[in-house]
Amino acid sequence: MRPQVVAHRGASEDNAEHTLGAYLRALDVGAEALECDVRLTADGHLVCVHDRDLRRTASTRGVVSTMELADLDQLDFSSWKNPWADLDDEAQDRDIELGKVLTLRKLLETVADYDRHVELAIETKHPTRYGGLVERRLVELLREFGWHRAGSPVRIMSFSWTALQRANRLAPELEYVMLVDKARHWPMLRRMVEPSWLVGPGIRALTAHPELGERLNAAGKRLHVWTVNTDEQLQTCLDLGVEAVITDRPAYILDKLGV
Repeated sequence: MRPQVVAHRGASEDNAEHTLGAYLRALDVGAEALECDVRLTADGHLVCVHDRDLRRTASTRGVVSTMELADLDQLDFSSWKNPWADLDDEAQDRDIELGKVLTLRKLLETVADYDRHVELAIETKHPTRYGGLVERRLVELLREFGWHRAGSPVRIMSFSWTALQRANRLAPELEYVMLVDKARHWPMLRRMVEPSWLVGPGIRALTAHPELGERLNAAGKRLHVWTVNTDEQLQTCLDLGVEAVITDRPAYILDKLGV
């Protein structure tokens, strides 16, 4: 059985990550799930932003956790991807609304209203000044959609075992993914993760340390692997029988899988 194709921050190879435009493009090309990172604003809104500060994606030194949503909404989160677009006569006109900060609520609404089943892999970013408030706000929002129970299209991911534990207590019927950055972390984590949790190793760790994949398979773990962008990386995942591949290139990976 082939792996599910998950769009990493949307179709982020060609589109500015975490923008509505990136996610709509991912849906257009057939992505079966969308991945996003969430952070909490100063006024309590969950927004889809990876970095704690905005220098890379919005050209400002602001920090997400110290800014209100209204302030973030004034920023351009897409121009950094193609800074010379204004000088390119052949560049398509940009829809400003598709390049603004994206709230998790808007992304959930987009998925809920879409004309086919789409899943969501939501990563809570830590450390953060708000600690467990991030998971509490996330589960509260999921409850509004009825997506906090078994059968929800949402799974929660984190590199923080503590964060997953908090969320698991609040919504025990959801699926959880323990993200693993380095192979050397697994011997410790394997004693801590709940038996039902999935494991999300990075493709670089799996490539550099083939024994990691063997150990995870031997332990019977369901694997969701990030970030899979090349033929060789995809083949590694197929050889391991992973359940999902998280990719910046959903159209390319779907094509390689013959979808």
